Amino acid sequence: MAQTPVLTLEKPTVEDGAAMWQLAEESSLDSNSSYKYIMMCEYFDETCIVAKEDDELVGFITGFIPPKQPDTLFIWQVGVAESQRGKGLALDLLLTLCERHACEAVNYVEATVTPSNIASQSLFKKLARTRGTSCRITDCFGEELFPDENHEEEKTFRIGPLKS
Repeated sequence: MAQTPVLTLEKPTVEDGAAMWQLAEESSLDSNSSYKYIMMCEYFDETCIVAKEDDELVGFITGFIPPKQPDTLFIWQVGVAESQRGKGLALDLLLTLCERHACEAVNYVEATVTPSNIASQSLFKKLARTRGTSCRITDCFGEELFPDENHEEEKTFRIGPLKS
């Protein structure tokens, strides 16, 4: 009889960086260097999270608390393996991350999202609904700021307040 896979949500370690990079490379996420993921695991492990199924990395979030906004958790990237899509893993990762001790002063979640990234738009709107709060969408970075011709504008999604 086959065992049910065990899914865990945990802080990343530097050893997870390569698998995070690989998952990002296999998806439609913006490309970053492998160093970025290792650095995030080392210096921002309290505001990043990984999902593992039987020790295989199947999802991650990289994020940080901006120095000028100590009440905000900024989400840089959300990556979910194709095998896990549609199961609510990204929302579970976000909700778990928001409950961490490092996020006790966090009252808002922010991310920048392109107009074509429907999955991320849906995720952040669902976070707002789940937490019973609003999702405010504003202009952030216009496409004219990006040196590559194919980068869309980025909109800021601001979810909160998370605490009443």
